Amino acid sequence: MNTSAPASAPDLPHGITVLERGWLSANNILFQGRHGCALVDSGYFIHAGQTVDLVLCGLQGKPLNLLINTHLHSDHCGGNAALQAQWPHLRTLIPPGQFQHVRDWNADALSYQPTGQTCPRFHADDVLAPGSEIALGDSIWQIHAAPGHDTHAVILFEPAARVLISGDALWENGFGVVFPELDGEEGFEDVDATLELIERLAPRVVIPGHGPVFGDVPGALAIARRRLAGFRSDPVKHARHAAKVLLKYKLLEWQRIPIGEALRWLRATPYFQVLRQRHFSSRDADQWAAELIQDLVDGGAAARDGELLVNA
Repeated sequence: MNTSAPASAPDLPHGITVLERGWLSANNILFQGRHGCALVDSGYFIHAGQTVDLVLCGLQGKPLNLLINTHLHSDHCGGNAALQAQWPHLRTLIPPGQFQHVRDWNADALSYQPTGQTCPRFHADDVLAPGSEIALGDSIWQIHAAPGHDTHAVILFEPAARVLISGDALWENGFGVVFPELDGEEGFEDVDATLELIERLAPRVVIPGHGPVFGDVPGALAIARRRLAGFRSDPVKHARHAAKVLLKYKLLEWQRIPIGEALRWLRATPYFQVLRQRHFSSRDADQWAAELIQDLVDGGAAARDGELLVNA
């Protein structure tokens, strides 16, 4: 079970509560103030009921007025549908670029079907336009485009208190997989530009999409740039890292699964086959699937229990 609790963040402005989630779900940021009540990111669908309960507890009877997603990966918006069901008048804003895909509910274009992940259908009312501002809690936040991890991602910055909501553009120890690169598009340059943007904004504190709130932004940027340099010098290393991340993510959902079923899932999930054909074409599908599972076991991210693959 995912454990969730408000992160200790004494340096955050009044009215902001960070719910630090486990790795299946992105962190949730709850705002309360004169501009109403808002939530940034909603976690993965498996934890949607828990997300609703946490928000209900935090609001203490007040309605949730606004829901925002930094980007539309399933761990950031998988709770949207449950929140919309709980608060039928909830207004939902998403980054531009995929608005029509959400309207039409194109699970292929939104990446959920190709990656073998689940995101219940939700609706969106409007987009978060980079270069504009949005009222959250008691403050006005800037919206900035932050491509790299996701082409359409945004970050939010409050300049008075110098607080940044970074999504997966910057964590304390890195950043998210650069998915455009895996799709054969430019991504590493966008990551670099987003890191430069964050450096120019000079936040005092960062609320990341995963992990604790942190204040050593120069240190985090240095780690991210070293990581980016490594991926740039060896794109195949990045592709293999991405494949293991996606498999580990699914294993976090399964917890325990027969190894044969895990192998069948890998062979049947389109994104893995695209990765194999683009970067590891010398391996056949069965060989590559077995190698990925062994990599997780060798790295301590999984264990074998007889015929079972177990999350570790």
